[in-house]
Amino acid sequence: MKRILSFVLALALSASLASCGNEAALQDGYYTAQAREFNFGWKEYVMIMVKDGSIVSVEYNAENASGFIKSWDTAYMQTMLHSNGTYPNEYTRYYAGQLLADQNDDSIDVLAGASSSYISFRKLAAAALEQARKGDSSIVFIDNTTP
Repeated sequence: MKRILSFVLALALSASLASCGNEAALQDGYYTAQAREFNFGWKEYVMIMVKDGSIVSVEYNAENASGFIKSWDTAYMQTMLHSNGTYPNEYTRYYAGQLLADQNDDSIDVLAGASSSYISFRKLAAAALEQARKGDSSIVFIDNTTP
């Protein structure tokens, strides 16, 4: 009788813990966090797609007022590569890839030469993940973090 009671209590505890975990689970959909203001002519954003509770796609980039994407700017890429050792097309993929692989923003490593973008990415990713936990697909706007 004690074994059955212990089993039932363990099962109830497991079920209650699982339901608590579901509250923080990522809801399926698309979630976007975007900088509130342009910074040096660019407005950064992170968009994630969640399917079956997991991140399946991450886009991190920036656009100018006309909608031109920063990682497509080859002149900027050449300038930044020579001065910083990296460029937008590299670091945006690097940070997005880490979020996709790790499924959270806590273990993302900074890429040398893109530390300001690292700070922005972490803040944007955290905001997009929070929207995914709430199941709120409206765009969330955050204050700029880069100098």
